[in-house]
Amino acid sequence: MICYKSFSKDNKMKNKIVAIVLSCLWMNGCSIKKYVPQGQSLYVGNTVKVEADSLSKPNVSGLATSLEEITKPTPNKTIFGFPWKVWWFYFIGEPKDEGGLRSWFRDKLGEPPVIASQRIADINASNMEAYLENEGYYRSKATGQLNVGKKRTATIDYEAYIMPRYFINSVKFVVEDSSSFNKDLVRSKQNSYLTKGSPIRLDVITAERNRIDNELKGKGYYYFNPDYLVVKVDSTIGRVDSTLAPQQVNLFLELKKETVQTALKQYHINQIYVNTGTKEDLQADSLAIEGRRRRSGLAINDPGKNYKRRIFYDAIGFRHGSMYTNTMQNVSLTRLINLQNFKFVKNRFELVPRSDSALLDIHYDLSPMKKKSLQTILSASTKSNGLGGSQIDLNWKNRNLFKGAEMLTINGYFGFDVQLGGNKVENPNKIGNEYYRYGGKADLSFPRFMIPFIKIRPEKSELLPKTILSLNYENRVQKGFFTTTSIRGDWSYVWSKNTQLEQTLTPISLNFIEPRNINTNRLDDIIFNPNTNPIDVDRYLKILESKYFIAGSGYKISYRPTPKPFSKNQFIINGSIDYGGNLLSLLAPKNSNPDAPKEFLGVPIFQYGKAEAELRYYRTLSSKIKWANRLLAGAVLPYGNSKDSFTPQFLQYFAGGSTGLRAFRARSLGPGSYRPDSTSIAQLGYQSLGDIRMEFNSEFRIKLNSLFNLAVFADAGNIWSFPDAARAGYSESAIISSDFLNQVAVGGGLGLRMDFSFLIFRLDLATPFRKPWYLNEPIENADPDAPVQYKNPWVFNEIKFGSKDWRKENLVLNIAVGLPF
Repeated sequence: MICYKSFSKDNKMKNKIVAIVLSCLWMNGCSIKKYVPQGQSLYVGNTVKVEADSLSKPNVSGLATSLEEITKPTPNKTIFGFPWKVWWFYFIGEPKDEGGLRSWFRDKLGEPPVIASQRIADINASNMEAYLENEGYYRSKATGQLNVGKKRTATIDYEAYIMPRYFINSVKFVVEDSSSFNKDLVRSKQNSYLTKGSPIRLDVITAERNRIDNELKGKGYYYFNPDYLVVKVDSTIGRVDSTLAPQQVNLFLELKKETVQTALKQYHINQIYVNTGTKEDLQADSLAIEGRRRRSGLAINDPGKNYKRRIFYDAIGFRHGSMYTNTMQNVSLTRLINLQNFKFVKNRFELVPRSDSALLDIHYDLSPMKKKSLQTILSASTKSNGLGGSQIDLNWKNRNLFKGAEMLTINGYFGFDVQLGGNKVENPNKIGNEYYRYGGKADLSFPRFMIPFIKIRPEKSELLPKTILSLNYENRVQKGFFTTTSIRGDWSYVWSKNTQLEQTLTPISLNFIEPRNINTNRLDDIIFNPNTNPIDVDRYLKILESKYFIAGSGYKISYRPTPKPFSKNQFIINGSIDYGGNLLSLLAPKNSNPDAPKEFLGVPIFQYGKAEAELRYYRTLSSKIKWANRLLAGAVLPYGNSKDSFTPQFLQYFAGGSTGLRAFRARSLGPGSYRPDSTSIAQLGYQSLGDIRMEFNSEFRIKLNSLFNLAVFADAGNIWSFPDAARAGYSESAIISSDFLNQVAVGGGLGLRMDFSFLIFRLDLATPFRKPWYLNEPIENADPDAPVQYKNPWVFNEIKFGSKDWRKENLVLNIAVGLPF
């Protein structure tokens, strides 16, 4: 390799020349030629060109990308034509330990060489023709040509000649008679994936056969399978019927003549056998136990007497004499697994040995888990308020506590939170930016509804319902300032009609919150500092002087519909309603002062209503690009006894941070156009809270390879307070009004994600596009008599990547684990 450059005699130029020469020598030493055998070439890329039939002119948009995606093998990666990953693969050498660090670097940063050949081109061309045929582009052709370069690298150029695509005109289910099976087969056409006007595609036909098989198994046809169905295509109709376009087909779905008779029978359940896998209890009369448990249709073999019969009666949906359905089979298996008492659940069906039998015996073989377990978990986490940190948990579990698959979990934990992302405003005490927490939690769950005087059967739910009793104790220490103690007890019901819809009802939730261990010296420094904003003083005095007793109820719903086959769209909807204080208000004694809030056991009762909603929408644009969107809205409103009370912090909303508006530091935004001054930030950190939250996030997720992904994102939203400034503890600029859209903050940026399969490590670099507090900041004007003008909240004209001060103030780096939504 020869490198040259004209230069002057100054030292700077000499340094540049030395750098260039060294780069040239390095590139020459990194040549891949010495690794590639003589007469062979590395496969480093391909091109795909599609040409539409000149007469019919079919639509070929996006077809070249689809054809390129099916080419195999994947070419070696290059940078400016240099196959750097192959070079790294050879440079690092064969690792001695397959599980060592050297092996990991070789697998993640390198790749083995792919040798190019004309055979690869021919095979891919043949695969392209098959793909086009399967997609309805009948009689299309494809070719591939190998092009060998000078540096032992090669590319392949593909050309595809595209004929018109065929579309479905009609679909007919052909049956020979009116037998029960044929009637059920014809009825299954109602939800067919094969619709008039759609292109004919092999994968849709395959999915249609599987759909029919699934529907028939739901009607008792246990031995049926999709291979018994055949779809015949008539592509000549366009020539016979002049009213039809020439590229239309009629489809005929038929049952193969060689279909066995057992596949056409509806089967019913004979006996159900359950083996719990437990060891025999020598003191138990196993024959007596077996006899008692068989009368309900379930023959349960539980020699150790470890389980009550009702848990299997609830979990297994089949009964003696009921028709087999694949739905009930899946439901039963799912319920047994979700009991979390068995490591393995094996299920088999056996045909009752009679010549005319249409009866099945069912066997469930279970492998029990250890009843008690102790687990230590060290985790890293990110939260919705933009804080991240670490936590250590010690979990003790007792499965099958009362022999009814009850689960007792006792958890003790200690953790800390620090702000992730962004340059911190100088804050020597780190107030508001660092927390640590410790506490304990006990949960007791029952795999059934525990409702006094009411018995609810779980037959119609895919998952067994749960009743969960929880008791929580937590101390959350805001470093250097005060501690918030929370004691909470919940009684909740969780049930799911299917895997798409989950609901949680908490009829009773008792919560006591009290601030304590207040650092009075720190508080005095804040209160008596002449530069402290009186609004901040008043708000924090309310926080530190307020303790609450809340008796509430809540309801949550999560809907995750399963996308239809071949759909590029996916939705997720979450919502919740929470309210508290009504019951205690009725029980509280009358107060001599009618204007004073009611109390229970000397603690003010807090009445409030809270509602939240979340909508997520994902669209797959290609195999490597996904568009993700999220819309959030929530509000909390004190009323009645608490209409003039300050809303507790744990019920309020935050803005900014790694899972919200990523261009703004955690808790630094809002409410509204309110902006804390530098003294408040230095004394209290970022502590902006609001009663209303609205937020929209959108990002394009781009898959680069198995390890690295990119993202381009934009976020918009804010928090607000209401109904008045005195109650909220902020100025009027924080109160929501009809002009609230003018106070929306906007930001965006780029993200790098590393997917390690078991976790995703995320770096998001963002900057503000719109700063709502500029609405309150006047533009400096030399003329004191001139009308006051305020800054434009859109700040694109302020972007100066070359300015260190601008970068420090406006570039926010968010470090997190997991995707933001």
